[in-house]
Amino acid sequence: QVQLVESGGGLVQPGGSLRLSCAASESIFSIKTMGWFRQAPGKEREMVALIISGGSTSYADSVKGRFTISGDVAKNTVALQMNNLKPEDTAVYYCVVDGTVAEGALEVWGQGTVVTVSA
Repeated sequence: QVQLVESGGGLVQPGGSLRLSCAASESIFSIKTMGWFRQAPGKEREMVALIISGGSTSYADSVKGRFTISGDVAKNTVALQMNNLKPEDTAVYYCVVDGTVAEGALEVWGQGTVVTVSA
């Protein structure tokens, strides 16, 4: 079964940058969509950024212009470059991949990585 392993979270000061990475443990034959969601304390999980096979991207208004999502289909990885971080960005970030493996279609989520933006 495919698992997603996340890395890159941590503590950063406002205005700083972090890069989150997510890698699949096994090959995914056909990726439809990759993305990042986040859940802040006391809030519902929200979409941060999506990238669709072919390169189209979508961002939440709150991160547009500051975050950049990228994916490497060959390596089965997705990353999120986060610049000019704000305290409001503090959350647990989850990557997700929607695609297919030998057994069929799948939607798999990462375990989450904590991002804390604080002075």
